[in-house]
Amino acid sequence: MPATRSETAVFAGGCFWCLEAVFERLKGVERVVSGYTGGKVPNPTYEAVCTGLTGHAEALEVTFDPVAITYRDLVEIFFAFHDPTTLDRQGPDTGTQYRSVIFYRDVQQAGAARAVIAGLERERIFGAPIVTQVAPLEVFYPAEAYHQGYFTRHPERMYCQAMIAPKVAKLRKSWSSRFREPAAPAPARP
Repeated sequence: MPATRSETAVFAGGCFWCLEAVFERLKGVERVVSGYTGGKVPNPTYEAVCTGLTGHAEALEVTFDPVAITYRDLVEIFFAFHDPTTLDRQGPDTGTQYRSVIFYRDVQQAGAARAVIAGLERERIFGAPIVTQVAPLEVFYPAEAYHQGYFTRHPERMYCQAMIAPKVAKLRKSWSSRFREPAAPAPARP
């Protein structure tokens, strides 16, 4: 039997630490990289992206086994773990770098993303219209090493306890059949 070919998905939905902690705990997800995309400045830094002037969003590149978890499953989980109705904002984080975007790699991903959004709108799942953009992926830039696996390495930090731990608890409870503990990350370099 031939080996499964991994695929990638790219999502932006607020602080990348929050969604990273969710996606890296999903069965079928092989790798999650926090980074930046959607802007015009090459090789942006965290400090530059935080100004809101680069045009980039904090995003995740999710590598997954499409036999174990589908792209559509990932899109549905993306919507379950952030607020897609707030323009350029997630909780206390505001600015275009925190916007909600699904960056697609091909027409199949674009179609699946738009179909999920249309279904959520039809069912009136959220109390307001969905403002999530569906945009083509141009370039994804990995974030600095200290951002990778942030919650797994720093669960005791106040931001992690207040913002990320509740999302992980929700995943563990509501998506238990998809939940797995992530492998321990390598220590970040200073």
